[in-house]
Amino acid sequence: MDRATTVWAVAYAGFGLVCALGGTPLFHLGGAPASPALSWAVVAVGVLAAAASGAVTRYGVRPGPRLLLWVACVLAGCAAFGLLMDVITLMFGQGVDSAPAAANHALAATGCLLLATTARTVGGPGAASGAPDPSVAPDPSAATRSVQLAACAGTVAFLPYVAMKLVWVSGGTFAGVTGEQMLAISEHNGASGIWLTLESWGLDGTVLLAALGVFLLWGLVRPWGQVYPRWTPWLRGRRVPRGLPLLPALVGAATLAPYGVLGTGYLALATAGVVTMRQGDFPSPGDALLVGWIGMVAFAVYGCALIAATRSYWIRTRGGGR
Repeated sequence: MDRATTVWAVAYAGFGLVCALGGTPLFHLGGAPASPALSWAVVAVGVLAAAASGAVTRYGVRPGPRLLLWVACVLAGCAAFGLLMDVITLMFGQGVDSAPAAANHALAATGCLLLATTARTVGGPGAASGAPDPSVAPDPSAATRSVQLAACAGTVAFLPYVAMKLVWVSGGTFAGVTGEQMLAISEHNGASGIWLTLESWGLDGTVLLAALGVFLLWGLVRPWGQVYPRWTPWLRGRRVPRGLPLLPALVGAATLAPYGVLGTGYLALATAGVVTMRQGDFPSPGDALLVGWIGMVAFAVYGCALIAATRSYWIRTRGGGR
């Protein structure tokens, strides 16, 4: 794994170097492309990861390289922020804002997984004698009661958000905006034909994604999330590969949790009058604030619940037992 991480690190550093020398921005600030000089940060993360993983390959287990692996993992995770939005736009037939930035998100997310796996394997619990055998799959098990309660909270947090969206797609009015106005706003903002078609049928894309997100959340905390269901006869009873639920869970948690928590903090400041809330497409700042609270609380609570569920699933599905 350390060699694969080294290969990724060299490739990531090379990608950042090409973009930096070519003046291609890889990050966005406030919806606008940031300075291309920030692309050198990608080079720095790649070099740091290459040095840490290379040191592990050459010198073996050392506390210093392992710490550097975790530092590079956190930095790569920050660089991957926005991958979920790229995936969503592509799912609904809409192009990403920037192909290089989307490539950076995907590469950084890949590196984050490689670095975390290497850091946990090298010098971690799995390296000790008598550690679980990764070739032995544990029995399907449920998460602890506290994690399942977190999943309940993450599910309930989406109910006001789903209700708000359903009011709009059914033609009703919420926060001073009618369903027709919201459809026009979506079209004006560049929504794809698939998205607009779903809304014309009374289906909101984000509601469908929320339903998938809740399904993923409960699959992570219940035993049925570790085996294929009965209605898949060709796979019935077989174990679900760990990476299948973990990959979207990690991407979702890394995006929604910080987005929701930071957004909730900003809304708290706006509610207290410390900062000004822009009304955007709504009749008043108060309406925008109401919609913001509904959305950000849902993302924050669900994102934090997804972190807890992902950690539980990771631990429960490790080889050699629970």
